[in-house]
Amino acid sequence: MYRSIDDFLTDWKYETDSTLKVFALISDDKAKEKISVNIRSLATLGWHLTQTLTEMGTKAGLFDEDALEHLPVSAMTEIAETYRKYAELIGKAVRSRWTDSSLPELKDMYGDQWQKAQILRILINHQAHHRGQMTTIMRMLEISVPGLYGPSKEEWAEFGMAAPE
Repeated sequence: MYRSIDDFLTDWKYETDSTLKVFALISDDKAKEKISVNIRSLATLGWHLTQTLTEMGTKAGLFDEDALEHLPVSAMTEIAETYRKYAELIGKAVRSRWTDSSLPELKDMYGDQWQKAQILRILINHQAHHRGQMTTIMRMLEISVPGLYGPSKEEWAEFGMAAPE
């Protein structure tokens, strides 16, 4: 769990940049394709990541209202721009509304009590979880994926090397 706002903001910047890298590689036509009736489309997952920023942000007291709550899924470029805006606003709100010493405080979240530090950790983990789903779907749709925590298969090839098996 986070003990300082600065530590969270460092991770938040990396994680949101990583999400935007994924979004940038998805065309609007591929974003709507479904690989199975039981698996969300890339656009639906991207919008879910975006809406979660305002949903959790509002529940946590970082936003005064959930501005995205009833908005429909849009085109991938619009999703990316909306995501970029609210990810930046989350960072600014954490900096202005919370302090390092407030991170152990409890907030009512989804019928449970979470420490503010736990909310920050879940925001990060939630993104990584759904980005993993998205990159798997991207592979199935034959869309290149970016390396986020190390080189992707395509990036190994750009280095003139074979990707590890």
